[in-house]
Amino acid sequence: MSVVNRPEVVAELTELYHQYEAALTSNDVPTLTRLFWDGPQVVRFGVGENLYGGEEIKAFRQQRPPTNLAREMLRLQVVTFGEDCGSVTLEFRRLVNGIPRLGRQSQMWYRFPDIGWKIVSAHVSFLPEDQGEMLRKSCGSTSPT
Repeated sequence: MSVVNRPEVVAELTELYHQYEAALTSNDVPTLTRLFWDGPQVVRFGVGENLYGGEEIKAFRQQRPPTNLAREMLRLQVVTFGEDCGSVTLEFRRLVNGIPRLGRQSQMWYRFPDIGWKIVSAHVSFLPEDQGEMLRKSCGSTSPT
C-alpha cells in the first residue's frame, strides 16, 4: 500500500481540518488553540502578522475581532504522507470590507505520539484584489473538493 494518501489517514485529517474551519469561522479560540502545536517552533504567517511559537499564536487568537470570519471554501486538498504527516491547502473566498477576495491557506500537520495531530506550520494570504477573480475565472475551479 502506498504511503501517500492512505484513505483512513486522509479521512482522519480531513475531519480535523473541518473542526478547524468550524472553529475559525465561529472564533472558537479554545479549539483553535488545541489544534495548533504549542511548541516554540510552530509558525503561523497570517495576512498581516508573522507569529512564532504557541504563545504568540494564542495571544493573536485571543485579541482577534470575532466578526466577519465567514468564508466560502472553494478547493480543499488534503495530502498525507505515512500515518503521521500531512498537508492541507485551501482556496477560499471571503468578503473583506464588502469586497469579495480570494485567499489561500496552507497547513502542515504532524501526529505526535503523545498529543495527536497538531498544526505545526500555517500560512494564509489573499491574492491581490485585481488578480483574484481573474485567476479564479481562468482556472475554472469553483467547486469544493
